[in-house]
Amino acid sequence: MDQSPFTTPKGSLSSSIGNSAELGANLTLSDRLKVFKSSTFDPNAYVASKSRSMNEKEIRHLCAYLVDLKKASAEEMRKSVLANYSAFIRTSKEISDLEGELLSMRNLLSTQAALVHGLAEGCELSSLISGNEDSDMDDMLDEKTDISKTEKWLIGYLETLEVLLAEKRVDEAMAALDEGEKMSKEISEGRSLSPSLFQALQAAITEHRQKLADQLAETICQPSTRSAEIRSTALALKILGDGPRAHTLLLNSHQETLQRNMKSLQSTTYGGAGAFTATLSQLVFSTISQAASDSLSVFAEEEPAYTSELVTWAVTQAEQFAVLLKKCILASTAAAGGLRVASECVHVCMSHCYLLEASGLALSPVLLKYFRPFVEQALNTNLKRIEQSSSALAAADDWLLAYAPTSSRHSGLPPSSSHSNLSSFQPKLSISAHKFNSMVQELFEDVGPLEILQLDVLAVEGLLQVFNFYINLLINALPGSVVTENLEGSGHKIVKIAETEAQQMALLANAILLADELLPRAVVKLSHSSRGDDSQRRGSDKHRPPEQRELKKRLQREVDHLRDSFCRQHALELIFTEEGEARLNALIYLGMDGNVEQPEWFPSPIFQEVFAKLTEVASIASDVFVGRERFATVLLMRLAETVILWLSDDQTFWEEVETGSTPLGPVGLQQLYLDMQFVMIFSSQGRYLSRHLHQAIKNIIARAIGAVAATGLDPNSVLPEDEWFVEVCEIAIKMLTGRAAFDNVEGDVTSPTSSVQT
Repeated sequence: MDQSPFTTPKGSLSSSIGNSAELGANLTLSDRLKVFKSSTFDPNAYVASKSRSMNEKEIRHLCAYLVDLKKASAEEMRKSVLANYSAFIRTSKEISDLEGELLSMRNLLSTQAALVHGLAEGCELSSLISGNEDSDMDDMLDEKTDISKTEKWLIGYLETLEVLLAEKRVDEAMAALDEGEKMSKEISEGRSLSPSLFQALQAAITEHRQKLADQLAETICQPSTRSAEIRSTALALKILGDGPRAHTLLLNSHQETLQRNMKSLQSTTYGGAGAFTATLSQLVFSTISQAASDSLSVFAEEEPAYTSELVTWAVTQAEQFAVLLKKCILASTAAAGGLRVASECVHVCMSHCYLLEASGLALSPVLLKYFRPFVEQALNTNLKRIEQSSSALAAADDWLLAYAPTSSRHSGLPPSSSHSNLSSFQPKLSISAHKFNSMVQELFEDVGPLEILQLDVLAVEGLLQVFNFYINLLINALPGSVVTENLEGSGHKIVKIAETEAQQMALLANAILLADELLPRAVVKLSHSSRGDDSQRRGSDKHRPPEQRELKKRLQREVDHLRDSFCRQHALELIFTEEGEARLNALIYLGMDGNVEQPEWFPSPIFQEVFAKLTEVASIASDVFVGRERFATVLLMRLAETVILWLSDDQTFWEEVETGSTPLGPVGLQQLYLDMQFVMIFSSQGRYLSRHLHQAIKNIIARAIGAVAATGLDPNSVLPEDEWFVEVCEIAIKMLTGRAAFDNVEGDVTSPTSSVQT
C-alpha cells in the first residue's frame, strides 16, 4: 500500500475534533486507516467519541475528512488491484479449484463415514465401495420380513432415480436428488432407517449426483447444443454444486464455436481485406459478448468468483484474433506500406472492441499491443516512400514556381466554388514540392485519427522527419552547397542546382508555403476538428491548439535553416573570389592614404555589389512572397547581417587594421565610415535595417575610430559631418539604381573638407 502522506484538503482540523496525532497531515494513509481495521471497531462509538464536544462546523470538517479518507482508501485499493491483477486472477482460479477439491473430499468423507458406521454395527458394507449399493440394499431389504413405509419409499426412490438418469430427464432428476436430500435429513432426525440403510442412501445420492453432473458436462461439450440449452445446462451443473466446472465448460463451449466459425470464414472468399476484417472482428467480439452475457446471467450471484476467469478467457480470445489478423492481413499490408488498409482494419476492430466495453470488458490494450507495430511499420514505409519520390523529383526539378498541374484534391487547401477564389488558394510550388505536398496530404488522409493507437505523435514526428529531408534537398540545390553540405555524411543526394536567384528564391518559397500553410493543414486531419470550417483554421495562432503552434515553430526552424544557408551562400559569393581570396579585406582601406590623388568619394565596390545583390533579392522576393512580406524582410535582414557580421568578426581584417605595419589613416577611416553609412541608409530605406545590423555597424565604426585614435590622430578632426555621408550615400543609391542624373555633384562629393570639423 502507498505510504505517502495523506493531506486533509479542508485545512487543519482543530484539536477538538479528535486526536491531533491521528488527524495530522504528516501521517501516512496506512496509519490513518489503522483505527478502522481493528476487529473491535465500533462506528457508533467512534462517532460519539469524536462529536461529543464538537460544534456544527467541526462536525462538518470531520465529515469531510472521513469522506476524503474513504476516497483515498478506495483509490489505493484500485491501484493495488491493478498492480496485482495477475496474482488476483491466479489466486481466484486456485480458489475455484480448491472448491472443487473440497466438494470431492466431502463426498469421499461421506462414503468413508458410511463405511465406519457399517463396520461398527457389524454389517458388511464393502458393496458400497465397489459400487453395488443398490443390489446389496435390496438383499438387506429382502431379508426383512416386515418392511416399513420409509424402506418402501427407499426402494421406489432408487428405482426412479435410475430411470431418470437413464432417460436424461435432468429437471426431474434434480428434483429427485433434492427430494432425497430432504428425506435424508428427515430420516436422520427420526431414525426411521437403520444406520446401514441410511448410509447406503447417502452414498447412492452422492453417486447419482456425480453421474448427473457428468451427463450435464457432456451435454455442454456437444457441438450441436444450442446457446439456450448450454446456459440452462450450466445453471443446472452449478446448482449441483460444481460451479467452477460449469463456468469453465460454458466458456470452452463458446471458444469451440468461435474456432469452428473462424475456420469456416477463412475458407470463404471475401471481396477484400476490409470485408474479411469486419466479418472476423464482428464474429470474435460478438462471441466474447455472448459469453460474457451468459456468464453474468448464469453466475450473477457469484460474479466476483468467476469474473477473473471470464477476463482471462476474453483476453486469450482477443490475442488469438490479433495473431490471426496479423498473419492474414496486417503483416503483408504493413510491409507493402498499405497504410490505408491497415488503418481501416484497425479502426473496424477497435470500434467493435469499444462496443464491448459497455459490458465491462476493456480489451483495447490487448489489440493495441499487437496492432500498433504494424500500423507504425506501414507509416514508416510511406514516409520512406515520400523521401524517395521527393529525392527523385529534386534531381530533375527546374525550380520554377507554378500551380499544380492536376486536381487539387491533395493540395491541402479547401475547395472553392469560385474560379477566382480557387486560383487565390492554389499554391505555387516547384514540381518536387507539389509532389511532396500531395503525398503528405494523401498520407494523412489515409492515416485518419490515430489517437486510437497513440500514433498521432509518431505521425507528426514522421512529418517533421520527411520535411527535414526535403529541406536538406533544397539546401543541396544551392550552388554553394554542392561542395560543402553534399559531402557531409553518407546521406548525400544528387539534386539539380538552382543557378539563378529566381530559382533559389523558389527554394525558399517551397519551404515557407509548406511549413506555414500546407503541412499544418495535413496534421489537422489527424483529429476530428479538421472537419470544421477551414476559414476558422486560417485565423491567427492565438486560436490554434498548443500542438499546432509547436508544430509550426519546429517547421519554421527548418525553414530558417534553409534561409541561413541561402544567406551564407550569397554572402560568401560577395566576400570571396572564385579562387577563395577575400575581396573584403583591410587593404581596401589601408592603402588609400598613400595615394596622392584626391579620392572620388563613393561606396567601395564590394558594398556596391552588396547593395545590388540585396536590391535584386528584394525585387524577386516582392513577386515570390506575395502576402508574406515579413518573410522577405527577414530574409533581407539576415543577408545584410551575414555580410556585416562577417566583417565585424574577421580577426585577420582587424589585426591588420589595429596592429598591422600600415596604420589606418584618415582617408581609409572616412571610406570605411562611408561604406557603413551606405549599408545603414539603403537598409533603412529598404525597411530591413534590424537592431542587430545597426549595432554591428556601430561597433565596426567605433572600432575603426579607436584604431585611428591609437595612432595619435584625432578622428573627429578628419571625419566630415554626418550630413555629408548621408548626402553621398543618397547620391550613390540614386546613381546605382539609375533613378537620377547629376551635373555638378563631383566637386561637392569629392570635397568633404568644407564640412570637416575644425
